[in-house]
Amino acid sequence: MSRHDPLLLERAARVRLLALDVDGVLTDGRLYFDNQGNEIKAFSTRDGLGLKALQRAGVELALITGRASRIVADRAASLGIEHVYQGRDDKLDAYLDLLERTGRCDEEVCYAGDDWIDLPVLLRVGLAVSVPGAGADVRERCHWVTRREGGMGAVRELCELILEAQGALAPLLAHYGA
Repeated sequence: MSRHDPLLLERAARVRLLALDVDGVLTDGRLYFDNQGNEIKAFSTRDGLGLKALQRAGVELALITGRASRIVADRAASLGIEHVYQGRDDKLDAYLDLLERTGRCDEEVCYAGDDWIDLPVLLRVGLAVSVPGAGADVRERCHWVTRREGGMGAVRELCELILEAQGALAPLLAHYGA
């Protein structure tokens, strides 16, 4: 039996495309720079495994971020994420382009974001998700808020929700002997 609300599971069952903000969702939102000015980001390997599982279950992935970083491009490539929008202050414009490229509709999309810049997309998608560290004005407009923080397993938690709702979590766990 699921610990999630049936309406939330219904939304998650329709997801065919998961789009994520990066800073604050895939990372803890802090920016690190070394003495040479190189940007450093930390990503969760557990999030990565969850994203790979979603891909194997037939869910497409995308990143939409306001900052541009080679690190994000490298992480996306390592995860096989084809749709990557960087340096996009207008995330709605990027999102609309993503819909056009994938042929998806709002109801089939889950978007996870944590700040005001994400609101135009969060307000459109079939499943809007945020993290505990987001401001109340963002969290209150989402269908679900993860228990874990961005960069600390929030995306894995979201992946498991979608997999559960689509009936793919139990077979996955059985594959690993659980």
